[in-house]
Amino acid sequence: MWYWLFKYILLGPLLALLGRPKVEGLENVPDDGAVILASNHLAVMDSFYLPLVVRRRITFLAKSEYFTGTGLKGWFNRWFYTAVGQVPIDRTNADAAQAALDTAQRLLDDGKLLGMYPEGTRSPDGRLYKGKTGLARLALQTGVPVIPVAMIGTNVVNPPGTKMLRFGRVTVRFGQPMDFSRFDGLAGNRFIERAVIDEVVYELMRLSGQEYVDIYAASLKNGDGDPSGRSATRIPETAAG
Repeated sequence: MWYWLFKYILLGPLLALLGRPKVEGLENVPDDGAVILASNHLAVMDSFYLPLVVRRRITFLAKSEYFTGTGLKGWFNRWFYTAVGQVPIDRTNADAAQAALDTAQRLLDDGKLLGMYPEGTRSPDGRLYKGKTGLARLALQTGVPVIPVAMIGTNVVNPPGTKMLRFGRVTVRFGQPMDFSRFDGLAGNRFIERAVIDEVVYELMRLSGQEYVDIYAASLKNGDGDPSGRSATRIPETAAG
């Protein structure tokens, strides 16, 4: 109940006013059945604008830190993120990563619409970063279609590093469903999983017009990457349709 109250009454109207969202390709999202929505990740508000424009309820896998706070603030965060359709996952080690995939698979087995961010974390500078293979493994294990989603302008409405919201123009662009059935039985093959996630990220680059950097966003945030963008490539904005 709270999910729909936030979407249509408590939060959605404010977001619509601030971001004036423009939606393209929404017809690519089916009315029912399990689907993975694979989105680029520019701002916290990605997880709010995407559900705002999709008729079905979306469940996101969210880092467990959102749910483990203490005191009144911790209680409110747990309630709020649960209410808006997020499920906690622990990302601290390999066992936790597998548990997260198991949770995601159960949601898809129930026919849910699952939102995932292939980059694994928000972009630190608006560029598109190398995808992690968990999404690819999940798609191969379940056989469900992957729909790439380009979020554009959410980092203007919700600038990185700030909790303030500003006026801007958000575009949510849905690509064609991607079918990886040609790789049936190859889940767990790291070369195939890398090929699958690279294909998904390429579609995100094409849809968003972002510059692509061939390192993990988390590596750059931790100071392990190359912030110069020497390994970057770009598809012109006009190629994104």
